[in-house]
Amino acid sequence: MKNNAEVLSSMFTVAPGVWGRKDVFVNFYMIQDLENNEWVLVDTGLKWSASKVKEMADYLFGVGSKPEAIILTHGHFDHVGSVESLAEEWDVPVFAHHLEIPYLTGQSDYPPPDPTVGGGLMATMSFLYPNSPINIWKHVKVLPGNGSIPVLREWKYIHTPGHSPGHISLFRESDGVLIAGDAFVTTKQESVISVMLQTKKLSGPPKYFTCDWDDARNSVEELIKLSPKIAATGHGQPMRGLELQESLKELSNHFDTEAIPEQGRYVPNPAITNANGVIYVPPKKHLKNELPLKTFGFTALATAGLVWALYKKKKKIRAHEHLLEVEYNY
Repeated sequence: MKNNAEVLSSMFTVAPGVWGRKDVFVNFYMIQDLENNEWVLVDTGLKWSASKVKEMADYLFGVGSKPEAIILTHGHFDHVGSVESLAEEWDVPVFAHHLEIPYLTGQSDYPPPDPTVGGGLMATMSFLYPNSPINIWKHVKVLPGNGSIPVLREWKYIHTPGHSPGHISLFRESDGVLIAGDAFVTTKQESVISVMLQTKKLSGPPKYFTCDWDDARNSVEELIKLSPKIAATGHGQPMRGLELQESLKELSNHFDTEAIPEQGRYVPNPAITNANGVIYVPPKKHLKNELPLKTFGFTALATAGLVWALYKKKKKIRAHEHLLEVEYNY
């Protein structure tokens, strides 16, 4: 019962047959084929997310349930943290775009994160985020070239590069449901305050890991052409209806000023990649305050940890007060 309460506190329904769960600052999703009841896991969260993934699967599909496959929107550390352990335990294939394969089979590091993009502590501390590859060669398979997704007959994928070379988004045309990954997100992911409070704001891809801004802009435009009615993203809460339409239009009209940072390693020169991985990374930007930035980053990390702990404690106190109030009223 305790596990069910924990699952429900962080789980959300996106649309019929589509559910998400947040772990700290990133979302993973489960999609069920409504015709045959088979399901897939989309992304796997952080290193410690495996138990939360399995709790959610048990709650939705029955104890001991496992998916037919795992689909990865991309291979950044916060989306593949538990993929190796889950793929091994479940013995299921992991599907990804062919341009993402080098980062999933130990062949290439990703372009380094860029802490100079600004926007908040999540960006400032990004020099701490891993960009090394994982190696799941025994399980990983390339998605079909025709845009279809194994198991999910009603869905298709769209190649949406920019945030990463082989980034994909998933779309169900029948009701306009979009799983956008990090092609765009619904919170300001660079800001630790926005992440903690889950402040809803449609934004471009997380700036600190986006390595090609021209591709990122084109990917957003491709997704807008789909006219999605519901968008669920790698970070933030789902967005729907008129709010989504107006926000996407706003992002499209002001992408260069709102989404692209004023400065950064990949502004204006992108990383260059191919099917073998990274072949060129622009020189690191040397800012006047670069050394203090790292010192500030470690201080900010400790401060953010303290703020997060206090925030969680406050939530527990509120929950306890609510229970006391219910018992008293009863």
